[in-house]
Amino acid sequence: MSSSRTLEEVGADAATCTRCRLSAGRTQVVFGVGSPTADLMFVGEGPGYHEDKQGIPFVGAAGQLLTTLLGEIGIARDEVYICNVVKCRPPGNRDPLPDEIDACRPYLLAQVSLIDPRIVVTLGNFATRVILDRPVGISRVRGQRFTWEGRMVIPTFHPAAILHGGGQASSQMAAVREDFATLRAALAELPPTPAPVEQQLGLF
Repeated sequence: MSSSRTLEEVGADAATCTRCRLSAGRTQVVFGVGSPTADLMFVGEGPGYHEDKQGIPFVGAAGQLLTTLLGEIGIARDEVYICNVVKCRPPGNRDPLPDEIDACRPYLLAQVSLIDPRIVVTLGNFATRVILDRPVGISRVRGQRFTWEGRMVIPTFHPAAILHGGGQASSQMAAVREDFATLRAALAELPPTPAPVEQQLGLF
């Protein structure tokens, strides 16, 4: 995709995408939501039932948990950008297939390029493997800091995994809270974002 395109133009292109089989069963494309200039970007796996109906990522129970976790570290949901690896709901919420991930990859990479977040938080195995481009397991890498495309990546558990974790839910929740504390510390360590050139020149 051309780097000269805007986020809105890429979203409009995605809205009519038929690159893979997932397009046949969707209600609508779930592109992304949040600040287009966010320092912090969250990447999940794919839309669920509620997301497919509303066209907004993370609006179900997992989304509510994500919003709560953000609030616990003093960040409002509308300050970040949230999206998924695949933009259409897999049938029955099954895992996305490799060719489906590949078909959607240009949209995700365009989002990262255009939003230009300083930190990317990958939620769960699929997002972590796609962003880091390696077959890692989330339990092994969660909470660690990686460098990708000049920006920091911090993997953690997907909120849905906690909600459906059964006996492991308590320990996973504690781990995610540790990872969000790491995230808060990483944000605090970032150097200030340079002011726009116009502001530096005293033009406004």
